[in-house]
Amino acid sequence: MTPAPHQRSGRLGVGIVGSGHVGPILGAALAGAGHAIIGISAISAASVERADAILPGVPILPVPELVERSELVILAVPESELEALVAGLAATKAWQPGQLVMHTVARFGTGVLAPAMALGAIPLAIHPAMAFTGTSVDLARLVESHFAVTAAAPVQPIGQALVVEMGGEPVIVAEADRPAYAEAIATATSFSAAIVEQATGILSEIGIEAPGRLLAPLVRTSVENALRRAP
Repeated sequence: MTPAPHQRSGRLGVGIVGSGHVGPILGAALAGAGHAIIGISAISAASVERADAILPGVPILPVPELVERSELVILAVPESELEALVAGLAATKAWQPGQLVMHTVARFGTGVLAPAMALGAIPLAIHPAMAFTGTSVDLARLVESHFAVTAAAPVQPIGQALVVEMGGEPVIVAEADRPAYAEAIATATSFSAAIVEQATGILSEIGIEAPGRLLAPLVRTSVENALRRAP
């Protein structure tokens, strides 16, 4: 049985479910803080390659085995897959009493982890508010990023500590506020991408080479000015 949070030595055995752009990066950040990466799940050739590049030497394991062996399970999977994944692992009794389970979906709080909670797992919802590339560049960007932390009050310090260890700044977001938080994140991300694509397209049509490089300082300073004016 995994020890309760107040009994932990501070170093955790971490299992990462999902080897997209987010999971391996968070794993590497936690490994840099001294935690042990037990393994990571990967299916496609691209995900295997990414996992090996960011977490060299970390074994690729089946999800149930990974969950059973880990003190902290990071579910870095798409929003559409999270609920079924948690429920499926609960059906096979993979969740362990006292282990921490953390998902990275912006929209959900800890409610989506209820099947794991029913088997004694301790839920955390931690979303890094940054756009990931899935490369080592993201590790430096974590230092500049805020993470939304949703957890029961007794567990919030654990979530905050994990964020700090990853180099980020924790921000507490209430369970009921996660949909609004996710809307804000989606609005900022999709609007920024759409505007940049439209502007670079126009410049390309009039023969400007490397329009992205031309617009980069303008876009960056415009966004920074807007953020400074924000309340």
